[in-house]
Amino acid sequence: MSKPVPPPPLDPRPSPEPLGMWRRWWRMQSPSQQDRFITLGPLLAVVLFLAAVIAAFGYLRIEEIDREQQAVSRDVEYAQQRLRLRLLERQEQLMRIGRDVSNKEIDAEGFILQAEALVNQYPELMAVSWVDSKRRIKLAYVSPSASTNQLHATGDQLKPGETASTYDLARDLRQPVYSRPMVARTSNGYRTTSLQLQVPLDNQGKFDGVIIGDYAIDGLLRFGVPTEVTAKYAVTLVDDKNLVLAGSPPPPRSRAARLLPWSDSAAAYEIPVSPVGNGLLIRAEGYRASLGVVGSGFFWLVSALSALTVWMLLGNWRHTRRRVQAQQALISETNFRRAMENSMLTGMRALDLQGRITYVNPAFCQMTGLSESDLVGRTPPFPHWPEAELDTMMARLDDELHGRTPPGGFEVRVKRKNGQIFDARMYVSPLIDPRGQQTGWMTSMTDITEPKRIREELIASYERFTTVLQGLDAAVSVAPLGSEELLFANKLYRSWFGGDVSGHMNMIAQAGVPAALPTGDELDAVDGLAGLPTDELTTAQSENAEIFVPELSKWLEVRSRYLTWVDGRLAQMVIATDITPRRHAEEQAAQQNERAQTASRLITMGEMASSVAHELNQPLTAINNYCNGMVSRIRGQQISNEDLLVALEKTAKQAHRAGQIIQRIRAFVKRSEPNRAPADVATLVSNAMELAEIELKRHRVRLTHYIAARLPNLMVDRILIEQVLINLMKNAAESIAQSNLPTARRNVELRVVPKQIENQSVVEFSVLDSGLGLSPEVKARLFEAFYSTKAEGMGIGLKLCRSIVESHQGRMEAVNLYNGDEMVGCRFTFWIPVTPPQSHAGATSDSRADKDADVD
Repeated sequence: MSKPVPPPPLDPRPSPEPLGMWRRWWRMQSPSQQDRFITLGPLLAVVLFLAAVIAAFGYLRIEEIDREQQAVSRDVEYAQQRLRLRLLERQEQLMRIGRDVSNKEIDAEGFILQAEALVNQYPELMAVSWVDSKRRIKLAYVSPSASTNQLHATGDQLKPGETASTYDLARDLRQPVYSRPMVARTSNGYRTTSLQLQVPLDNQGKFDGVIIGDYAIDGLLRFGVPTEVTAKYAVTLVDDKNLVLAGSPPPPRSRAARLLPWSDSAAAYEIPVSPVGNGLLIRAEGYRASLGVVGSGFFWLVSALSALTVWMLLGNWRHTRRRVQAQQALISETNFRRAMENSMLTGMRALDLQGRITYVNPAFCQMTGLSESDLVGRTPPFPHWPEAELDTMMARLDDELHGRTPPGGFEVRVKRKNGQIFDARMYVSPLIDPRGQQTGWMTSMTDITEPKRIREELIASYERFTTVLQGLDAAVSVAPLGSEELLFANKLYRSWFGGDVSGHMNMIAQAGVPAALPTGDELDAVDGLAGLPTDELTTAQSENAEIFVPELSKWLEVRSRYLTWVDGRLAQMVIATDITPRRHAEEQAAQQNERAQTASRLITMGEMASSVAHELNQPLTAINNYCNGMVSRIRGQQISNEDLLVALEKTAKQAHRAGQIIQRIRAFVKRSEPNRAPADVATLVSNAMELAEIELKRHRVRLTHYIAARLPNLMVDRILIEQVLINLMKNAAESIAQSNLPTARRNVELRVVPKQIENQSVVEFSVLDSGLGLSPEVKARLFEAFYSTKAEGMGIGLKLCRSIVESHQGRMEAVNLYNGDEMVGCRFTFWIPVTPPQSHAGATSDSRADKDADVD
């Protein structure tokens, strides 16, 4: 027995575990990947080195920029504080002068002395002015070095502009106010910039003017900013619109500095000057400095060497890559073909010349549910053949092996492994080897179960759709534009017009819709789309029209629209519905409505008959009295010619009055066709009031009215509107009579005023009474036909009134009037538009078109 070998002694040093992991990972890579890593390794190292150099230069430059920016910010804030203290000192001195002026502790001479001391002591202060409450300059001292636009003469008025607006602000706030920087041009073309401080004066609580201090912005920059800041930076004073007011920007960069990739603008910083605010900002920008020739040269040297190394490694890598590509060409081609076969959804099966299966792809196996081992090498009958169709499948296989299959393929039924049957289509082609000899047959199989189901459903859906169209009670036809061909016509269309397209074209022509595009010479003078909708034709809304077809003796409602036919042509579909019964019903309804209006007028006049007789009796009695008086005085020879003429004129006037009453009554009850014409509102209302006043007097009701001046004329049927007003006033009188009110409270008020309702100009008619008002149940059924609260009423008055108003495109409503919780009457209101909307033009010359537009 051999002696066991002892294990090797343990190495006390730690094993290089990372190096071992690297070696194992390296062995796992393929040779091509190892070659790629060998060639790309140095390239990656050089790229990383170049990136590290660029990053180092960039990092140093960023740190330098940050230090410069911090220094600029610190110095600018220091300069801003110095400038702020200087402004606050001048502000305090001006406020002290203002207090002395307000307390009347100094006179004009003292003001001039103090102003002169300030201006001479502080060069940035160019002028000090005293302005009274009337905006006039009372006193002013201006520096000899001030520009002409800063000169203020005693007695001058403040000019409109920034100074006047600052003056108003100081007066309102009662606090010192700085103006926005002002820029002006002198006579010699130089630009001057200034800033004003206005300190308000207070005289026992009242505003008494301001003390104005004019600063030269250039002086503020020169004497307010420390010299150590202006020596290091380009300092400027700008306004909120970035306009330089004082100072000058730094010089531009040199061309050499622009070559550096990290060269950027110098550090800059700006901050508002307090207490002026955002209207004046101090900005400082460092003078740009170059990095030097040594730093730039070192950078470009490193960059050039790195680029050269990268170019050499890329050349070596391309050479190695071409060698590796030759080795991988065959592997790539094989993998591609296999991946393509495996990704195909079409099943592929190869047979040899004896009918044995030699190849199947994964898609064929997935379709049948059988594995490759279950199919390759099998001879007929194959396991995916249905048992009930073995003879048919053998005949198909014989045709396939002898090349008798159709080029378009053939349908077969295939059985899956679980016994499920599905439909498939097979295409057969010969299998040729590289030597050009046929070694078998290649069969491709596609599952057509779902497409076949969809096709059958589409056929059934088409049959249902055709059945529905054929059973419609409307004629449907489709014809292409610019052609005399009829693409589709349902059963009703063929029963009306036969199979001719002329019926389709005639309906379109009568409906006023273009049926064809111009062709030939017409294209030179007419736009191809003239008359067609401006929207996309197949999305345009349908056109509706009502036409009369003499051949059918029918009224048809024609609806047409454009559509894209199945072959891509633009076609026009027409749907025609028989509306003859509806038209007859509308005509009968219009006639019945007209008869009801006439009956309503007759009923109204019947109710007013006794009052009319009483009204006529007055002029007739007066005529009789005048005649008897004249006869008696003529017989006694007690009348002169002048008295006789006066009596005869009065007699003629009473006769004319009686004739007018009879003429209005005849015009009111006369049955006539609705006739719209321009009507004067005042005359129309006056006629209605004269007829209704007879009924109102019978009920001892007083009528008051208000008619607005300069009312526009209305396009209405005057008799119908008078009928509405008479009915409303008569109903108001009857409501008051039923309330048993005292005579002082038996009032009816008629108001006619212009208004704006629903974005249109209208004339509103209102009838207010002091009667019992409307109960909720009566108001709910107020305009219902044949509903009346009067025992002898027919219930058609208000219904007709609303129909007449609505036929004139107006509206009628009734509301109760309240005094607190007590009901004190009712108000009926209706309005008529000044310009009625244009009714839609019909397609035919219907004899009842005007009546249908006037009568609801």
